[in-house]
Amino acid sequence: MGTRELELAGLHQTSDPPVGLLGDIVNRLTWPFRYGHVEPQPSTGFYTDTTVCIGCKSCEVACKQWNQLAADGLEWTGNSYDNTVELSAMSWRHVKFIEQFAGNGRPTVDDASAPAATSRELTFDDLLNGGGSGRCASDSARAGHELTLDQLLNGGGAGRWLMMSDVCKHCVSAPCQHACPTGAIIYNEFANVYIQRDICNGCSYCVASCPFGVITRSDFDGHSHKCTLCYDRQKDGLVPACAKACPTHSIQFGPIEELRDRARKRVAELHASGVTGAYLYGDGPTETYSALHSFYLLVDHPSVYGLPESPFNPWLHMLRDYGRTFASALLTVAVIVALLWLQEV
Repeated sequence: MGTRELELAGLHQTSDPPVGLLGDIVNRLTWPFRYGHVEPQPSTGFYTDTTVCIGCKSCEVACKQWNQLAADGLEWTGNSYDNTVELSAMSWRHVKFIEQFAGNGRPTVDDASAPAATSRELTFDDLLNGGGSGRCASDSARAGHELTLDQLLNGGGAGRWLMMSDVCKHCVSAPCQHACPTGAIIYNEFANVYIQRDICNGCSYCVASCPFGVITRSDFDGHSHKCTLCYDRQKDGLVPACAKACPTHSIQFGPIEELRDRARKRVAELHASGVTGAYLYGDGPTETYSALHSFYLLVDHPSVYGLPESPFNPWLHMLRDYGRTFASALLTVAVIVALLWLQEV
């Protein structure tokens, strides 16, 4: 893929010739007929292994740089190293930091004045002046024995720090695509959920229908935006920017079936290493939701990562809603007929 990028960079760069208003209208009307049908390609997606994510945010930066998204997250939130806070129309990638330490979620330090079996919260004085014994709980654990992978990932030792790069799930059966009244949200030839911004009317029906809170409406142009899975790069045979920038291969891109096989082997490997809590989220359909083309390997409950425990497709309620609507219509007609009959009598 790196060679392919160099080849493309070396090509002569051109741009479309400028056209007037009339020419632009003609192009919009005739484009579907001129370019015809696009042949389907193998379904692609993301597999995110959270056990190797280091929270470097390279994916966030690469996504913003490639898609020319405005900077945000410039306010200090106090929520670990997470200042992006959530996915938005300007942040299509979001690295989450989940700190799980003893003592109200904070690291602890041994207290020389307290009993040997107790510890207190790490203070600012401890950090600057070496207060207490000057050792964090993780140092104490290492003094007795080496921390194992199982302790780090399953909550042993001093605690753990979970990190996950969140993105659009590119659902196989996407509620946002179902809810879109203009046809702006489509599945492209790679089976990715794609928003055509020039067709979006900003109604935000997709925002309300997404159970993952992925899509938001931009204050800049009034349209909905989200991850495109680097559709433009895929068409040129390139890996999405976030996956290419990830230094630990936490974000992996490729044909979805190949990714699922790779993820299942990784889970088996972790189980063999003692990380029995590892599992895949979204790799297959459930009774209430479809499979995801952007799925995750997790080691804690989905809600810990800000994901719904059991995502529910709102369209499953529609059959009953249609039934109630039909029953109400029949009742209304019956009442009108009865009133007309009484007037004639």
